[in-house]
Amino acid sequence: MIVFFGPAGAGKSMQGQMLAARHHWRWLSTGQLLRDTKNPEVLELLQTGDLASDELIGRVLGQALEKAQDIERIILDGFPRNTDQANWLIGEQERLGRKIDLAIVLEVPRAEIAERLRVRGRADDTPEVIDARLNIYRKEIYPILNLLSENNIPIAHVHGVGTVGQVHDAIEAELEDRGVVSLGG
Repeated sequence: MIVFFGPAGAGKSMQGQMLAARHHWRWLSTGQLLRDTKNPEVLELLQTGDLASDELIGRVLGQALEKAQDIERIILDGFPRNTDQANWLIGEQERLGRKIDLAIVLEVPRAEIAERLRVRGRADDTPEVIDARLNIYRKEIYPILNLLSENNIPIAHVHGVGTVGQVHDAIEAELEDRGVVSLGG
């Protein structure tokens, strides 16, 4: 498994989908999984705007991972978001017959994130909401990365500014340097 981290607007989904397409891997976004589910409990949460519990997200993601047993590698986008979710994922690796090959952290300066989200133009992308999201991300990411490191999971910090292609090339280089893929030249 490859796990993508970065604040909203860093490009996790774009880069994860590009990797999945290039290597014939499966991209799994917990947000998309929740939106696509037929589970009445999840649908109610989405309608009310409440956050899904760690247990519910773990169950939905676990089912998706089990269905993807025939896929060589999974790319996770939006999970884990806290240390409880990270502990769950680390603990489930063996049961699922998978390991976390690499955590990729897309590093994008705060001003760049704010501009990307402003251009995106979603109604909830106000400066106050963007600042709150970035503060939550910064607060949660370091304990997660420490936990992954303590469990010998490699972490790659990738500069996420530049063209989509430049960032993608930097990610591919990290994957090759760490032996996750062989690009052969």
